Amino acid sequence: MNTKVTLEELKSQMPFNIGKPNDGFAQYFSGKSFLEPLSTEQVKIFNVTFESGCRNNWHIHHAK
Repeated sequence: MNTKVTLEELKSQMPFNIGKPNDGFAQYFSGKSFLEPLSTEQVKIFNVTFESGCRNNWHIHHAK
């Protein structure tokens, strides 16, 4: 069974625009992510969308 969702299918399900490829932070993800600004006024607010199977490598939790 193929569980991957196409970008077009994802766009049709999202309440916000998906945005542009998040190339500036690509090093932190194992797949593609997209960044859409919702507000750039006093406080910057962005919507981040991840393609199916994308993993976040932002930080590591070391075992104790």
